[in-house]
Amino acid sequence: MNNPAARRTSHGRATHGVTRVATMAVALVSAVSLASCTVGQVPPPQPATTTAPAASEAATFTFGTAAHPRTLDPALANDTESYRVSQQILQGLVGVDPLTSEPTPLLAESWDENDDGRSYEFTLRDDVVFHDGEPFDAAAVCANFDRWYTLPESARAGTSRLPFENVFKGYSDTPEVSLYEGCTATSAHTVDLQLTSRITGLVPALAAPAFAMSSPAALEAGAADELTGTRDGAGISRYGQAPVGTGPFRLVSWEEGDVELAFFDGYWGERGEVDRVVFTTIASPDSRARALASGRIDGYDFVSVDSAVDLARNGLQFLQRDPYSVLYLGMNQGFPGVDDPLFREAVAHAIDKSALIDGRFLNGTKPARQFIPEKLGVSNESVTAYSYDVDLAKDLLERSGYDGRELPFYYPRNVSRAYLPSPEKAYAELSRQLTEAGFNIKPVPVEWSEGYVETVQQSGDRAFHLLGWSGSYQDPDNFVGALFGMYSEEFAYEDPQLFSKINRARGLPAGEDRTAAYADISAQISDRIPAVPLAFPISALAMSPRVTTYPVSPVMNEVFNRIDLADVEPRPAPSG
Repeated sequence: MNNPAARRTSHGRATHGVTRVATMAVALVSAVSLASCTVGQVPPPQPATTTAPAASEAATFTFGTAAHPRTLDPALANDTESYRVSQQILQGLVGVDPLTSEPTPLLAESWDENDDGRSYEFTLRDDVVFHDGEPFDAAAVCANFDRWYTLPESARAGTSRLPFENVFKGYSDTPEVSLYEGCTATSAHTVDLQLTSRITGLVPALAAPAFAMSSPAALEAGAADELTGTRDGAGISRYGQAPVGTGPFRLVSWEEGDVELAFFDGYWGERGEVDRVVFTTIASPDSRARALASGRIDGYDFVSVDSAVDLARNGLQFLQRDPYSVLYLGMNQGFPGVDDPLFREAVAHAIDKSALIDGRFLNGTKPARQFIPEKLGVSNESVTAYSYDVDLAKDLLERSGYDGRELPFYYPRNVSRAYLPSPEKAYAELSRQLTEAGFNIKPVPVEWSEGYVETVQQSGDRAFHLLGWSGSYQDPDNFVGALFGMYSEEFAYEDPQLFSKINRARGLPAGEDRTAAYADISAQISDRIPAVPLAFPISALAMSPRVTTYPVSPVMNEVFNRIDLADVEPRPAPSG
C-alpha cells in the first residue's frame, strides 16, 4: 500500500518563537502559566556548504541538563539525557513533523508498505555521508538493523527493555517471538525491511532516537556491543563514548559533566546558526535556574514550579510542551501482599491525584486515569475511576489481610524528568497520603545517577516505586506495549490475556477497531492495577533572551541546528 504522507520529498521546519514572560510572579506561586508559542515555517533543508564559518560568526549554545547521559549509543540508551545528545549526532530513516509530531521523511525520502504490512521499502537520500566520511546507503541501513536484531545478551544486560525489543518484541536469540525477519539492500539506496507480521506503528516508531543510524565502520572499530567500561555505573562500549552519525553535529569531547559538539561541515541539511553545542550537567532545578539567570547557560529543561517563580520575576523565557508523558506509582507484586487485588485497590483509592499535582507540577498538568495520553485519542470512558476515599482505602486494606509490615517505597533523588520535575516533593506527598490510609511506608531514596531506573526495574525488596514514561513516537503501543506488553520484573505482573490483547492490537490496521482495542486494554490495566497512573505532566524549558527560536517538540525531537540566536546574523541559504 502506498503511503501518501511518505511521498513528501522535503519536510518543513516549524519553530517556536520564544516570548518573554513578565509580571507573572504572583500567579506562579502555586502553578505556572507558560507563555504561548508562535509557529512559523522556514525553508526545507538544503545541502550545506562545506566552507567553515569565520571566527566572528562562531555561535555557542550551552544547555543545562538534569543528569549525565548514560551512553551516546542510542541503540543501548533508555534515558532522556542520552537521547537529547545523541539525536544531535545521529539521525534515523524517519523524522518528526514539528507541527503535528507525525512521521516525516528524513534519511529516507519515502517509503511504501507492502504485503499487508509485512514489508516496507524505503528509498534513501543519496547525498548523505557519516561524520567519518563513510557513505550512508542501503548497506549501512541493513547493517544497523541486523546489529539491533543480533545484540548479544551481554550488551542488553543491566538495562531496562530496549526500544528494539519494545517494537519488534525479540532478538535473534528468540526468533519465535521477534517480529523482525530481515533487511535487504535492493539497490544502493533502496531497502526492503521484512517483518513476520504487521506492526502498525512501525513508521512512527522508527522516528524514535533509538533507531538512529550509526556508521557501520565506527560500530566495528568501537566494538559497539562489547561493554568495556562504565559511566554512572552503566556498562558502555568505546563506540558508546564516541558515536558517528549523519546529524548536524559531531562529537568533540565527553568529559565528566560536559559534552561538546561542533557543527559537521559535510551535513546534508540546513546549517542553522549554532556552530558549537555544550551540554553541562546541573542536577538541581534551582541551580539550573541560577545558571540561566547568570548567563552561564542559554537554556535548560524541566522547569520546576519553585524555579519558575524566580525566572518569571527576572523576565526570562519559557516554552511548554504538550503533555506526552505519564507519571505512575509502580507496585511490585513480588513483594508480600502486593499481589492481592484488594491491596492494590486500596492504594488506588488512597491517592488524591489533584492534591499531588497542586503546587508541585506546572499549570495544565492533569490527573491520569489511564496510561495513554489524550493526544492519542483513546477514550477512557470504560476505565475504572478510583475516587479518592480514605475510609474505603482503609477498609480494602484491612480486608486484604495487610499486617502492617514496612513497605519499602523507592524514589529518585537529584534529578528532574519530563514526568517528574521534583521527585522528592512528589514522594513526600504520596507517602503522606498512603500513611493516612494505613500503609506503613519505609522511604528508600536512590540517587538517579547510581542506577535508579535499573534498580526499580529488577527484582528486589520494594513494594512501591515512583517512575514515569515519556513517549518517543505517536502510537498507543509506545505506552501500554512498552510498559505492560510482556512480563517485567518492575511490576512482577503476569497477565497472559493482557499480553495477548496488546500483541493483537499492535498489528491491527489504523482505525476505529484498533482504537477500541486499546481502550479495552486500558480498561483491563485499570481493573487489575499493576501500577497507578498519577498525572500527565506539562514539561517546560527556560531560555535566555538571546534564544529567539527553539524547536519545541512533545516527543523531544529537538535538534539544535533549528535554534536561532539574537546575537548571530542569519547565514544566507547555501546554493545548489
